[in-house]
Amino acid sequence: MSTDQIVRTFVEYFEERGHQRITGSTLLPPPGNPVLFTTSGMHPLTPYLEGRPHPLGRRLVNVQRCLRTTDLEEVGDSTHLTVFEMLGSWSLGDYGGPTSLDWGYGLLTEGFGVDPGLIHATAFGGDDQSGPDTDSLRLWQERGVPVELTVEDNWWSNGPTGPCGPDSEIFLWTGDSPPESTPTGDDRWVEVWNHVMMRHRRLPDGSLVPLPQRNIDTGLGLERLASLLQGRRSVFECDVFDPWRRLVPGLWQLDELSLRLVYDHLRSAVVVIGDGVRPANTGRGYVLRRLVRRVLTVLRRDDPSRGLGDLPDELIEHTLDHFCQGEDPEVVRRVLIEEERRFGRLLERGRQVLARPRFQGPLSEEDLHYLHDTHGLPRDLVLNLRETV
Repeated sequence: MSTDQIVRTFVEYFEERGHQRITGSTLLPPPGNPVLFTTSGMHPLTPYLEGRPHPLGRRLVNVQRCLRTTDLEEVGDSTHLTVFEMLGSWSLGDYGGPTSLDWGYGLLTEGFGVDPGLIHATAFGGDDQSGPDTDSLRLWQERGVPVELTVEDNWWSNGPTGPCGPDSEIFLWTGDSPPESTPTGDDRWVEVWNHVMMRHRRLPDGSLVPLPQRNIDTGLGLERLASLLQGRRSVFECDVFDPWRRLVPGLWQLDELSLRLVYDHLRSAVVVIGDGVRPANTGRGYVLRRLVRRVLTVLRRDDPSRGLGDLPDELIEHTLDHFCQGEDPEVVRRVLIEEERRFGRLLERGRQVLARPRFQGPLSEEDLHYLHDTHGLPRDLVLNLRETV
């Protein structure tokens, strides 16, 4: 299945079960939301999860693009991306967890053709504030799916306060051998779908109170699912990265880990620019700046002549089209090239500063703070320059 076919199958499956498709938002969260970027499909729906009636009803489905800076250091492995798409389904005070899990199991096995023997589930085992999720446990046992009970791994929250609740996660086996162990015991079990029973609100004192309604919030990573259904070893091998794999290795000779970082960060930067963000020293603009500069650091590590001016138009256009963004590809290119120029000037200044006698020995934390606060040299840039000067 191509990613487009996966999206259609997912949306139609839930539409047949009374869900209305809603339009996914940009990466920029709704006004008043404290997060820099939309990190999950539930962000734009927070008011409705907290009780406000949604104009399209109680059952919703959509595809939402997300950005997670918390995964930035993990990019390059087989499952993590900075910008990705999340397939989501919601029950706003309608059906409960067992129904959601039953439909999820049905879609995976019948709609996507996943072998039931390659599925494992986890569920909340209970703690001193909330009992075990016996409803999910019973559903999985009835379906013959092995289930592992955990505590922290199966409690979903969006921060120290706010909506939260137990969740049940669905994992697929990716090993070459028959399935073994459990999701917490073997990382060849890869999480693909999280079903959150959003029932509570955590208060500042840590206590839980019931939400006005019991909701179901599910999230299924599109690229991760596509890589598994397409028999690929990593998200970077699924079809959405086909143009990147075809064009970039011949342009820049890099090892596989570096190629993955370049694919991810440049693709993410294009999406962020397409949603109206521009490089800056704080906030969203700093996230964009960091993405671009991490790419430039990798490109110039072995060859200072490498630059973003060589980036094929096709990759920018393909990314903007895939995420249905109306930004002019030439505008995106100009933003990237200008940021590259700024980075070049910063590198030159950094080399001059680090050549001073004060910085010839090992750098202390005080030195790193001084270099950042006084000269605008981020820690990762300083450390990289120390390796090359």
